[in-house]
Amino acid sequence: MSEPKLPAGESAVARSWAELDELLFQDAWDPGLRRIRVARAFRGMSTREANLRSRLLRLGGDAQAKERHLIRNFRKYARRSFVGDDSIWSWLALGQHHQLPTRLLDWTYSPYVALHFATAVADEMEVDGEVWMLDLRAVKAELPERYRELLDEEGSFVFTGELLAQAAKGPRELRAASERPFLVFLEPPTVSDRIENQAALFSMLSHVEAPLEAWLGAHTDAWRRVVVPANLKWEVRDRLDQIGMTERQLFPGLDGLSAWLARYYAER
Repeated sequence: MSEPKLPAGESAVARSWAELDELLFQDAWDPGLRRIRVARAFRGMSTREANLRSRLLRLGGDAQAKERHLIRNFRKYARRSFVGDDSIWSWLALGQHHQLPTRLLDWTYSPYVALHFATAVADEMEVDGEVWMLDLRAVKAELPERYRELLDEEGSFVFTGELLAQAAKGPRELRAASERPFLVFLEPPTVSDRIENQAALFSMLSHVEAPLEAWLGAHTDAWRRVVVPANLKWEVRDRLDQIGMTERQLFPGLDGLSAWLARYYAER
């Protein structure tokens, strides 16, 4: 494996598919296992202007107060659709999956899923996109002690709703764990093929009103960012289509099929 090109806390512009692939997989070789193991979360964005604000923050107003009402009403009316443990965190994950405004932000374990979302919008192919990469080890290292201990016991870098509930039954306890906002990754229950196929993962901050950009600015050892320039987007998109990384795979059903067909046959 070649030496990393992209230090933590910096951005790089990929000049080719080969360089893009190398940047996304750098440091992935585990010499002990002699296998590729990527302990990162990826988020693809079709434009560099897009922010990292949750749907809840985009609503405006008092995020903490709105969150209470949204969760209470979602749990009340969605009870028949719920599968999984009854922790508030699993309910949040279910709501995020169904477009409820929550404090969660979508990520994936797969760099290719992230690339799909960076190149899926036909109207934004002429502008640069990007893929954010967060080091799950570095994120875990910044957690309060009790949270790190739980993950160590599980041999994991991310929480399930059930596991997180052992440290914090709800948002109030999560916030009280530290005066400074900390970042938590939550693996949702597989309530649909879409969650499984997208290798879905969610992030959230302990302080609901805290912007993720501020956390990233204070923890430059935890992230890297790869720019997918406009002049490379069509090649990336075509390669992803060729290996089956399309809406048909990531959004199983007729909606995904229709979205794939509409994009695939659109004129460049």
